Amino acid sequence: MALTNFAGVVAVITGGASGIGLATAHALSAKGAHLILADINSQGLQQAEQDIRQHRPDRDTRVLGVPTDVTDESQVQALMHKVVDTCGRIDLVMTSAGIGRGGPIDTFSSNDMRALMDINFMGTFYCVQASLPIMRQQQSGHFVFLSSVAGKLCTPMLSGYCASKWAVRGFSSALRAELYGAGIGITTVYPAWVDTPMTRQEADTMRWMNIQIMLTADQVANEILQAVTEDQRDLTLAPNPEIALALQIMKEDPDKAEMLVGESFHRQLARQQQQ
Repeated sequence: MALTNFAGVVAVITGGASGIGLATAHALSAKGAHLILADINSQGLQQAEQDIRQHRPDRDTRVLGVPTDVTDESQVQALMHKVVDTCGRIDLVMTSAGIGRGGPIDTFSSNDMRALMDINFMGTFYCVQASLPIMRQQQSGHFVFLSSVAGKLCTPMLSGYCASKWAVRGFSSALRAELYGAGIGITTVYPAWVDTPMTRQEADTMRWMNIQIMLTADQVANEILQAVTEDQRDLTLAPNPEIALALQIMKEDPDKAEMLVGESFHRQLARQQQQ
């Protein structure tokens, strides 16, 4: 059953100190939700908590920051226990903690690959395992999983990132089937490049790949809340014409998409080497 009214809803957001997580927290706060923000950045989390407290319209709503490393199963379990102890229930869990790292697969380190999978995918898995029993007991709840258009595409130089986001996509699809009839919804979000601290950290890679950022975190947050109210399964946000085209070709003919992307990538690589 869709969450059509966020007033009084208990929402847990990982990666809540910045980016899409923080923007969604602000949007939920404006609608009267109780917020539990989790992030490994304790200083940023404290600042986010203060900002939301100052701007929330309803002073009776709860805002709590809980420093959490989503790659640590015990910390995620403790986070969800704290939510239940504090608020009595869990209505919405949004897994937006994530990192982005790119580079040629030949030199891409196993540590970087492991970090991508641990944070982007295992962090999502741990959140589901820790909160799902509560939602089953309530017979209600909603998950928002942050994937990426990279979870639907074959992007050279982002093989590790693609792998982690495809994993979120596959996990969410199988989980919907497993939870059929349980009253628990899942919205998987596939945004193109968003102006967040994560994309700014990968500025060199993005310039090399000629990627244009056309989404803000606030735009994505508003779309997420609308998607949740409509119990939307797939929220794909791709304002970039070339990304929208690539998504369409990938959907219709994956083999052709891989060939076209590969040809384009190697033409660009040849031009770079000639300069």
